[in-house]
Amino acid sequence: MASTSTLMPFTKLNNRYLFQSATQKNNICTPPSLNSLFRRPNKFYGINSDRFVVFSRFNDPIDDKSLLLNDDVFISSSNGSSQLKVHSSMWKWRGYSIRYQYSGTSGPALVLIHGFGANSDHWRKNISVLAKSHRVYSIDLIGYGYSEKPNPRQFGDTSFYTFETWGTQLNEFCKEVVKSEAFFICNSIGGVVGLQAAIMEPSICKGIMLLNISLRMLHIKKQPWFARPFIRSFQNLLRNTAIGQYFFKTVATPEAVRNILSQCYHDTSQVTDELVQSILLPGLEPGAADVFLEFICYSGGPLPEELLPQVKCPVLIGWGDKDPWEPIELGRAYQSFDSVEDFVVLPNVGHCPQDEAPNLVNPLVESFVARHATSSTANLVPKTASS
Repeated sequence: MASTSTLMPFTKLNNRYLFQSATQKNNICTPPSLNSLFRRPNKFYGINSDRFVVFSRFNDPIDDKSLLLNDDVFISSSNGSSQLKVHSSMWKWRGYSIRYQYSGTSGPALVLIHGFGANSDHWRKNISVLAKSHRVYSIDLIGYGYSEKPNPRQFGDTSFYTFETWGTQLNEFCKEVVKSEAFFICNSIGGVVGLQAAIMEPSICKGIMLLNISLRMLHIKKQPWFARPFIRSFQNLLRNTAIGQYFFKTVATPEAVRNILSQCYHDTSQVTDELVQSILLPGLEPGAADVFLEFICYSGGPLPEELLPQVKCPVLIGWGDKDPWEPIELGRAYQSFDSVEDFVVLPNVGHCPQDEAPNLVNPLVESFVARHATSSTANLVPKTASS
């Protein structure tokens, strides 16, 4: 049975926006307005660089610098030291274009997996920090972010957007791009993806960190028997009529995205224009509405409590105790599984700890990986050459 730990909050030292580009050095600026950010993120610019003095529960001091990077932007800290560059690239997977970001050249490999409606930009405050001692990859699952969004209807009666599809994508990404074993660092629905992938190919995953994993409370198995026919009828209504498209349009606005994020972030000051646009913009791309409706009508597939007993690698669970969507009181039940080595409470944090409290999450990732990484990480022979 896992132990339970608590990470205490630390002192915030300053709050400023810093960036450094090819033509501008050590500039301090205010964050741009939301309207000015309505463009694809390969030209991005004002970065929230809150800094903290942090001690993990293993007493390792570390600085957190909130980062959002791409191929054109370099980050400078307040003392003038530069941070690692984060690259954006595309990978061709089974004929589909998949966006991913990466940074770091040595150390164990980490693959960061986002939740429902999000994308690899949701790890912008983690990638460059973790890349100091790891090879870090953050992927857009197919259907999300700037990865391709095939229409689910083209597959007929066969479901495409499933945890099996995403688990396969994740494992083949490790083989073809990462080319080694990896640790999976997951948030929300991404945790189910990571567990599914680890079960499908146990030799790839060295360990999984689950941050507020989705409890999947809307799963058909968790509904009373008498409600199940009504749920299926409502799902068909959303998926197959104009009502679903209208519903999507009501949530795909800056105001709606901000309101939704403000519900699941305990510290609503972290719900910035930068965050809102990083979630919203991919949702305005062709095909996003169909993917959105397909997933909210996906009430089957595996549950975390069904996957955890099958996992062979170590699992660490971190949980923001102010999560209104996935209550920690229910999440604590997962610490009883043999594969779970620890259940860490993240105080005064909501559903997305990696973005709301990177000062707590980054050292937790580092300590977990350090405990389970070997001196030499086994290479995987790719099935095909990476793109």
